Amino acid sequence: MRGFFKLVLANLTAIFILCAGFFIFFIGFLIISSISEGVDVKQDSVLTLDLKTRIIDSPTEDQEDLFAFKNEQKAVLLYDIINAIDRAKNDNKIKGISLEIDNFQAGMTQMDDIRHALIDFKKSGKFVYAYGNTVSQGAYYLGSVADKYYLNPAGLIELKGLSTEVTFFKNFAEKYGIGIQVIRHGKFKAAVEPFLRDEISPENKEQLSTLLNDIWANTSKKISASRKISLPELNMITDSLYSYLPNLSLKYKLADQLIQKSEYDNIIRKKLNTDADKKINKISFAKYSESLENDNDGKKIAVLYASGAIYNGKGYDGIYAENFVKEIKKIQKDDDIKAVVFRINSPGGSANASDEILFEMQQLKRKKPVIVSFGDYAASGGYYIAMGADKIFSEPNTLTGSIGVFGVIPYFKELAQKNGIRSDAVTTNANSNMISAINGLSPGTLTIMTRSVEATYQRFVHFVTQNRKKSFEEIDSVGGGRVWSGVRAKEIGLVDELGSLQDAIKYAAKSANIKDYRVSAYPAKVSKFEQIFSSETEEDFSTRLIQRKLGKENFKIFQHITDPDAKTAVLMESPFSVKIN
Repeated sequence: MRGFFKLVLANLTAIFILCAGFFIFFIGFLIISSISEGVDVKQDSVLTLDLKTRIIDSPTEDQEDLFAFKNEQKAVLLYDIINAIDRAKNDNKIKGISLEIDNFQAGMTQMDDIRHALIDFKKSGKFVYAYGNTVSQGAYYLGSVADKYYLNPAGLIELKGLSTEVTFFKNFAEKYGIGIQVIRHGKFKAAVEPFLRDEISPENKEQLSTLLNDIWANTSKKISASRKISLPELNMITDSLYSYLPNLSLKYKLADQLIQKSEYDNIIRKKLNTDADKKINKISFAKYSESLENDNDGKKIAVLYASGAIYNGKGYDGIYAENFVKEIKKIQKDDDIKAVVFRINSPGGSANASDEILFEMQQLKRKKPVIVSFGDYAASGGYYIAMGADKIFSEPNTLTGSIGVFGVIPYFKELAQKNGIRSDAVTTNANSNMISAINGLSPGTLTIMTRSVEATYQRFVHFVTQNRKKSFEEIDSVGGGRVWSGVRAKEIGLVDELGSLQDAIKYAAKSANIKDYRVSAYPAKVSKFEQIFSSETEEDFSTRLIQRKLGKENFKIFQHITDPDAKTAVLMESPFSVKIN
């Protein structure tokens, strides 16, 4: 028996040592992976944008998977991309820029900003070339700015214009006995339309048509100017899908030459006066950004990023009120920060969380200049949180406004009856059983939630009237849940200026009366090491796992059906997601 206990103890000790060793190795790996190596920029280098680069608007979008030991893509902040292009313009080691992108992971406003920076870069006399195989519309929109555009002889360009497709669930819900109770304010609040109708409403069709045509007009005009093709001809080419045939892409001047990738590399070698057998010194935007020196002393301008949907509580993949408020207060207490640029890229979300954030931004504004910069989205709650700003900059293609409020509550009475299921509730008060999965909302709950939605809308419009210095009637006439392009938002007074993040930063510096400053990003990226030792619960971990499997858009639907808090929440959220694919 004594020998048996010795054997068990020995095995337990071995298991403990093995687990401890694995844990130490894992932690060591995370620490080593978080340490960046020094970057040496060689002479005669070409700054290269390829599929290994993923453009992100905010550090919080770069959430690392704990168990992803290798990731080919490197996330780079839009600000760092623009800064890299600007610095490369006067860097003698950088001779030009090569765009080697078939698909491009970036938003519409991000592509606009990069295009603008590349146009400015070309003034230096350095080259900008582009090469493509099967080129998405977004990638071509960016690549068309190049001095020369080269296309693979068997390639194609997906130039087809913009469209959107609305899916309706009303008949499906009725067929399977699913009831959906909807409370909304605003005839343009199309987030709930798929549950109420079986075809698109005239109001929704009007706003979508206006929005898409505004974006396409801006996009096609820039392609037209860069490629020296008249707008009528470009639209004819687009309508005819000529870009899908490489010989027609060449004929109609979408591409300058049909060549293989190795031939394209030889053209760059010739431009660099490099031997044909010598490797081209290509450097990615990620590595070049790391090589740029940044003065860590002196005055700062904080760029506070609000990227993603807006939620209550704590979290990292989105805008979580509890975390976000802490960041605002941190900025407020930092005396080195002289001004704040509030960069918003959000379709909205929780009305309650949006209100929390707006209040804290109003407190921040009392101490420092707050300048807002809109990215791809500043809609509904994303627009609401901007109402604490001194000045608002929007991109021309920003989805702006959506001043409206709604709530959606599904229930399953008919479905339950068809399958022999019913329920009885025992209550103490008239509306104790406010929301039932079988019977939906009680009459009193429906009444009070309707009043809540109306009150929230009134509060929304109130803050907009204060910030935009307009009457309730003026804001209500352009509100009602309607989404506008940045260009239209400027015309109707929902924003002050059309401009980029860089324009907002320059204005913030001017407002704070500072010339020498550095830009700091908030909130910071959460590393793998921090994720392990954070207070993430089992529920948080499960949520992230489900979201990863379903995808962000499908997860929103899943969350709204399963999350009791989401069911009762009043939402400020835009239904639209427009991308140039």
